[in-house]
Amino acid sequence: MAMASSQLFYSFASTLQKPGLFTVTCRSSSAENGLVSVERPWKVADARLVLEDGSVWPAKSFGASGTQVGEVVFNTSLTGYQEILTDPSYAGQFVLMTNPHIGNTGVNFDDEESRQCFLAGLVIRSLSISTSNWRCKETLGEYLASRNIMGIYDVDTRAITRRLRQDGSLIGVLSTEESKTEDELLNMSRTWNILAYFTGVDLISGVSCQAPYEWVDKTGSQWEFNSDGRNKETFHVVAYDFGIKSNILRRLASYGCKITVVPSTWPASETLKMKPDGVFLSNGPGDPSAVPYAVETVKEIIGKVPVFGICMGHQLLGQALGGKTFKMKFGHHGGNHPVRNILNGRVEISAQNHNYAVDPESLPEGVEVTHVNLNDGSCAGLAFPQQKVMSLQYHPEASPGPHDSDPVFGEFVRLMKQEKARV
Repeated sequence: MAMASSQLFYSFASTLQKPGLFTVTCRSSSAENGLVSVERPWKVADARLVLEDGSVWPAKSFGASGTQVGEVVFNTSLTGYQEILTDPSYAGQFVLMTNPHIGNTGVNFDDEESRQCFLAGLVIRSLSISTSNWRCKETLGEYLASRNIMGIYDVDTRAITRRLRQDGSLIGVLSTEESKTEDELLNMSRTWNILAYFTGVDLISGVSCQAPYEWVDKTGSQWEFNSDGRNKETFHVVAYDFGIKSNILRRLASYGCKITVVPSTWPASETLKMKPDGVFLSNGPGDPSAVPYAVETVKEIIGKVPVFGICMGHQLLGQALGGKTFKMKFGHHGGNHPVRNILNGRVEISAQNHNYAVDPESLPEGVEVTHVNLNDGSCAGLAFPQQKVMSLQYHPEASPGPHDSDPVFGEFVRLMKQEKARV
């Protein structure tokens, strides 16, 4: 059959030079030598994730470009990727989402948990090509690019998760630079040792505020899910910022607290001069043993006013009370961890994000384990009634959820009320 001279004949190569990289040959009777150049209509693999165990994972990039090193952890949350991106506790880490479809609701600026993204990068299976939420202001790719955060997709997150569960957290290198060989990237991952970096290094100082400030925002009425047990009496709480999430402050304010947020290095003497009704110790990244100054601060405060700690705050309390902490194999990261409240027998579904835990066997007499993680039996909560201390290893303020543990803020308020009545 005669063909028009301008018609093109396409043949797709059956072999791939790299996974996801197709070769397209176009033939035309009007072109010199019968060949013309046609731009590929799809994105090809242009990034690599190299893990310290020697495995190489070709991927497609979005967000920022370049080369970045970080600890790879997996998060099992089904929703809330923006809250995860802005959680300071992920400083220095690559967060791998086990939920395969990410980006479908885009990004909005009401759900930020802090002033910036602190994580090193985002690893996902499938990047949504469109957004479908009325609150969306920009796409996930635009958001990461504007904040210089690297992301990759079209990578087998299921296989990497299995590897992390078997071998523990691994150091990885993300790179979009073709000039860097796989051997160079592997060497970067192996010389940037996880123990050298995350054990004994103060990550808190890089995420904490630099000066005290007052927090006044409560949970918006359209998002307030629990109005029971609110106390109209105002309690002054000094909150130590070790990497604090905004929703913790919103929940405290919604429970009737006037909050002064102070830096991680704020002296205990200055806190006590404020005559607070209670002190809150926030979440934060890294190893609690790397911040002995924070442990000493907590020691000076314990027994003088009621104290409530979450995550890093829980671990610092554990150490200040005489206990020890240890690094977990791959940590807890996700919004679906079951926890048993020993005090009332309830099982709470919780949001968690931590790599370290308190060793309950190391705690002195009088300190009670109040909550236990049902996945692995680790300590998830403490109380020391004689010293007016309470803590949780997980996030009761979880945004977007779950909200099973939100009443703990009311328990902190009751503790402050009891102390106020006693004095």
